[in-house]
Amino acid sequence: MSDPSASPSSPDLGGETSQTMDRGLALLSVLTSGSRPAGATITELAADLNVGRPVIYRLLASLARHDLVARRADGRVGPGLGLLRWGSAARPLVVEAAIPVLRVLADTVNATAHLAIAEQGEALAVAVVEPTLGDLHVSYRVGARHPLDAGAAGRAILLGRDDPPHAAERYVVTDGELQAGAHGLAAPVVGIPGLEASVGVVSLQALDADRVGPRVVAAAHAVSAALGAG
Repeated sequence: MSDPSASPSSPDLGGETSQTMDRGLALLSVLTSGSRPAGATITELAADLNVGRPVIYRLLASLARHDLVARRADGRVGPGLGLLRWGSAARPLVVEAAIPVLRVLADTVNATAHLAIAEQGEALAVAVVEPTLGDLHVSYRVGARHPLDAGAAGRAILLGRDDPPHAAERYVVTDGELQAGAHGLAAPVVGIPGLEASVGVVSLQALDADRVGPRVVAAAHAVSAALGAG
């Protein structure tokens, strides 16, 4: 069984590894991958990691001490709030990978390009790039938040959450949902465990979805690839 915590882009630092830590990270990978959005039972986790239930109990006890996992009211186990600290620490890496892609996208379609991530039930803009040419652009700032079910960025994140096998080639188009006269188009960033994000553009001019859509999808793929997917 392959190790779900392994990454093809992870550097080889040499030396021996810890089987317990590898299993703990694999367990977190399962819980944050989106494959079990309702949480998982001990039996399911034991099957996922191909280990016995006592091993899962010990791993969960250690992870729970650091708030990295939490038991839900129905008894299933899910990600804990302690993971938010990890997410915040990794955010600069996500932004660094996205900025060059967004810059090309903004100039290619002559619209403001952005990367948004899911945080506490909202879409949070973490990177924004305006096109080099043109004078009038939609004002969209880093730190802007809006509900996931309003605006192209949030709807694209939900698309990636609800239909991950097919979402990689799809995009969402919206008009005036967050700002009157603004047109948005976004695609989900998929393939990065623990990251729910979207790449999108917003413009004061109507967007040609047939032309812009594939470019935004390609940009989302580029961000995913830069972060080590595949």
